Amino acid sequence: MSRAPAPSSIPDRGGPAWLRRDAEQISGALPPLMAEAERLAASVVPGVHGRRRSGPGETFWQYRQAMPGDPATAIDWRRSGRSDAHYIREMEWEAAQTVSIWADPARSMDYVSDHAPRTKGERARLLALALGVLLTRGGERTSLLGTLAERPATGEPQLLRMAMELAKVEPEEARPDFGAPPRTALAAGGKAVFLSDFMGPREEIFPALIHAAERGVSGAYVQIVDPAEESFPFDGRLVLRSLGGTVQFETHRARGLREAYLEKLAARRADLMDTARSCGWRCLIHRTDESPRKALLWLYAAIGDA
Repeated sequence: MSRAPAPSSIPDRGGPAWLRRDAEQISGALPPLMAEAERLAASVVPGVHGRRRSGPGETFWQYRQAMPGDPATAIDWRRSGRSDAHYIREMEWEAAQTVSIWADPARSMDYVSDHAPRTKGERARLLALALGVLLTRGGERTSLLGTLAERPATGEPQLLRMAMELAKVEPEEARPDFGAPPRTALAAGGKAVFLSDFMGPREEIFPALIHAAERGVSGAYVQIVDPAEESFPFDGRLVLRSLGGTVQFETHRARGLREAYLEKLAARRADLMDTARSCGWRCLIHRTDESPRKALLWLYAAIGDA
């Protein structure tokens, strides 16, 4: 029969020791990630995503000639004074949209070669949070799929929730070898961004991608790869093993596999591009030795155009 712990061994949940320990755990990972995401986001010109039509908003859209029924208070007298007609100053319609972000947490994203500064997972988390910063500052609702920040929300509290979730260290046994976007109930008419290496089984990845489009969601995929995964610079005896150990292959002629590997990689990318095209999405290939700013600029533009 088990015994209850002695009173002295029960942690004081309200005491300073527990508070300090948890604060240190959070502060140990969160500030560097948040600070880096803030710096990256600051390098991109922020702005609210408009709807490319007239409506309530703060961004000038166009002038149009006044028509019968327009109130006199809507006339832009300065512009009208330069012509014989009366003109109405229209603004671009702006409204908060929901953008769901998925940063692949699988073990395959832990890979890093000597030619890259970061793992694929670190780059995915940085891009996810930096994009969250831009969208939050633009007044959009954000969601981090597969986490406690999955419910769409606006404002700094949601950004902090996303940062804390992205900074979490999950137990290895809880992480799959390869990831696929979760088939959750995405906001119909919203947008989504999937950040992954997309190296897993086709039958798991592509149905999940199509599921999002079937929900009426548009968006973008970013395939994040290490430079070694693009060039396959290996030779001689080699043991190829997935980071989770579920896949393993040994060869004494690694260079002989290069052509077949590159063909497989090209085929997977063609599948991603074709799926994106058929679903009305966009797709980017991003290497971890490239500047994350380039990918963030592309993502921000892709979300605005989708």
